[in-house]
Amino acid sequence: MIDTDLLKYLTGFFIVAIAAYEIAKFLQKKLHFPLITGLILTGILAGSSFLGFIPEYVLPKLNFLNEVALAIIAFSAGAELHLEELRSRMKSIKWMSIGQVGITFVISAAIIYYIEDFIPFLSGMPSPVRLIISMLFATIFVARSPSSAIAIINELRARGPFVKTIMGVTVITDVLVIVLFAIIFSLAKNIINDESLNLIFFILLILQIILSVLVGFVFGKILKWFLQTNLNFHFKSIIIILVGYSIYFLNHLLRYQVHQMGIHFELEPLLIAITASFYITNYTSYNHEFEKILNSISPYIYIIFFTLTGESLSLEILISVFGIAILLFLVRLLGLILGGFFGVWGAKDPKKFFWIAWMPYITQAGVAIGLTTIISNEFPEWGHQFETLIIAIIVINQIIGPPLFKWAIKYVGEAHQKHNFTSDDHQKKAVIFSLDSVSLALAKMLKDKGWLVKIITTQEVPENSDIEIIHVDNYNKYEISKLNLGQPDSVILLYPDDQRNFEIAEWIFENIGSPNMVTRLNSGANAQKFKKLGVKIIEPTAAMINLLDHMVRAPEATNILLGMAENQDTIDIEVKNPDMKGLHIRDLHLPQDVIILSLKRKGNTVITHGYTQLRLGDILTFVGSKESLDKVKVRFEY
Repeated sequence: MIDTDLLKYLTGFFIVAIAAYEIAKFLQKKLHFPLITGLILTGILAGSSFLGFIPEYVLPKLNFLNEVALAIIAFSAGAELHLEELRSRMKSIKWMSIGQVGITFVISAAIIYYIEDFIPFLSGMPSPVRLIISMLFATIFVARSPSSAIAIINELRARGPFVKTIMGVTVITDVLVIVLFAIIFSLAKNIINDESLNLIFFILLILQIILSVLVGFVFGKILKWFLQTNLNFHFKSIIIILVGYSIYFLNHLLRYQVHQMGIHFELEPLLIAITASFYITNYTSYNHEFEKILNSISPYIYIIFFTLTGESLSLEILISVFGIAILLFLVRLLGLILGGFFGVWGAKDPKKFFWIAWMPYITQAGVAIGLTTIISNEFPEWGHQFETLIIAIIVINQIIGPPLFKWAIKYVGEAHQKHNFTSDDHQKKAVIFSLDSVSLALAKMLKDKGWLVKIITTQEVPENSDIEIIHVDNYNKYEISKLNLGQPDSVILLYPDDQRNFEIAEWIFENIGSPNMVTRLNSGANAQKFKKLGVKIIEPTAAMINLLDHMVRAPEATNILLGMAENQDTIDIEVKNPDMKGLHIRDLHLPQDVIILSLKRKGNTVITHGYTQLRLGDILTFVGSKESLDKVKVRFEY
């Protein structure tokens, strides 16, 4: 029988969630609030403590939405762990992870235990209970936010050893914190329920973790089976959501059965989900499709999750605990700073990292709130106060963390934001010989794509041109040598005289080397001598026929190659990042809207397949959206 009240409140909640998203976007644009903060605040206003759109008694019935969201959050965390791309910084990642997990946990737990008087619900509790709750606080303090880190790194187009370490530590920490949480949470349930800690308990705890990992691999196999079917994208998205919820359903079923037998044993759903995602990402060929589905559904899941989290909070309590939240924020900050010192010292990283190594790890989001929600549901007597306090700390982290993260990346010199280029920048340069409507159109197109363009002409230079046009008396070798062309990336020869174009190409070949040279051929009889110099030839009639042929047979691809497709482009990228060396093309984890058109190695075109290994110096031609190509360029040219 359909629960009509639940259906009514579920509909009401989705309406609130849509409104929360629009309000959060407004606050983000006008007040620069993080989107998560806006969603939580809107949820608080809509909740039972203020407007009462969703009564408090309905929230337990909506808990299944939390469980779906937690599974997707864990899937997303596991999908970020690409082992192959962390090789070159593994030593730094190892030491920094030990520092950020171990030291932050120990320092935070110890200080919180001894400042119980500042935390109302801790005061007066038995010492073992205070200690385990302090450890729960410390576990949440360890959690990071991969999505926030990725957003900042992409915004700054950051690349380098510091950034590589940040991403490795952020993702690995979120895996470790789930394992740590499984242990501490099990201990908490035992101690708070006043049950004995004996050998059987610890054996069951170890079995719980091992079995959760094994079940995670089984769910990974299930996900792989669905991903390899011919179902369309939307059906697969729904299946991934259902698989995520089925992890929690299985845990509820198992817990009920074993509790009937008087045994306290259950699986750890987050550990199962993150293991399944890790398996798909690193050991199957469906990682790209899996990440694409997660990227498409995650925004909707987060809107539901953070809005529902806000609705479960009390505005009055949130305001009352903000002073304590600032104190605990400083406690966490101390742990992060000491952990950063330890990580840099242990890995023997550059000294400039020493004082800023903690800054990238302040921001928290999905995993931290997800773990807090689990604690709140399990221990309702004090869990809601615990949750409200943690949310307040996370709000502070969300406000203070990103600016410090950005400053740290800029300080170590690994930010590569777009800016006005100077002559000293590594901007691609093109030199065009001849001045006509074609050369001007080409120059403007290249300039729009960030190239530095010069036009060399014997004609009179027009006034007020936004293209640099240089006049020469003649196209002879003496005049060209006076131009100080430097090292252009491309030279385009559009003079109507093939012999004159050849003389220019020959001088460039002999004095500059072999940049990419292109000429418009006026007579087919001259083709061979240009080819000997490595000049690429465009014969107008043949080019038009070939273009028409491709436009008829493959119109979409031709539009992309011609730059006519909206927000699509092609780009050549050289492999300079040592972490890419030896990687198979199938393991590159490219954005979903980017594909590889060709690979050139030592001047030869290589026929690529999924198992083609990259080498330093390879030149890959990519096609995709301009935003995604920009991200790919940052990764490959580091």
